[in-house]
Amino acid sequence: MSRSSRSADTRTPRSLKETLGLMTVGSLVSVLLGPAVLALATPVARPWTLVTSVYAHAGLWHLLANALVVGVAGLPVAAATTRVRFHGFFLATGAAAGVAQIAAGADAVVGASGAAFALVGYVLAANPVTGLLGARVDVSPRALVVVVAAVAVGLALLLGGSGGALVAHAAGAALGLAAGRSRVLATGGPGTER
Repeated sequence: MSRSSRSADTRTPRSLKETLGLMTVGSLVSVLLGPAVLALATPVARPWTLVTSVYAHAGLWHLLANALVVGVAGLPVAAATTRVRFHGFFLATGAAAGVAQIAAGADAVVGASGAAFALVGYVLAANPVTGLLGARVDVSPRALVVVVAAVAVGLALLLGGSGGALVAHAAGAALGLAAGRSRVLATGGPGTER
C-alpha cells in the first residue's frame, strides 16, 4: 500500500470534523449569549432549539467530554456512511434524546451527549461480532426491545455519570442500538463518505 493511500485510509472524515466544528461554534455562542438562548426548553416555543441545543454546551468540560465520545465513536460511523446520513443521524438522535429528557421533566437541555450515545450504540450494534452473535441467538422482537433498553440504560449509567441527562443518554443509546442493528447508515462499506 502506498503512503498516500494509507494516509487517505486514516484521515478523519469531513462529516466528523464538521460536527466537532459545529459543537465548538455552538458552545462558543452559548458562552457568549448564555445557554438559555440555544437550549431546548419546555414548552418548545422556539423550534430551532431542536437543532441548536444539540451543538451548544454548558461549558468547556461539557464540550470536551462530548467531543471525546463523538470523536471516538463517530470515526467508524462517519467513515462508513455519507456526510448527509452522518449529519442527519447525529442531529435526529441528538434532538430526539433532548426531547426525551424534556419529556422526563427537565426544564432545559443542551449538549450532544444524546447523539454521542447514539453513535456508541450504533458502533456496538453494527459491528461484525455483534452480527455474528445475533445470527446465532434467536430472540423474539419483544425480548430484543428489553435487551436494547437494558443495554441503553446500562450505557447511560456506566458512561453518563451522576447528575447528567441520563434519560437523554439512554434514549440516544437506544436509538443508536436500534439503528445499528438495522444498519440504517450502511452505504456499501468504508470509504463511501460523500
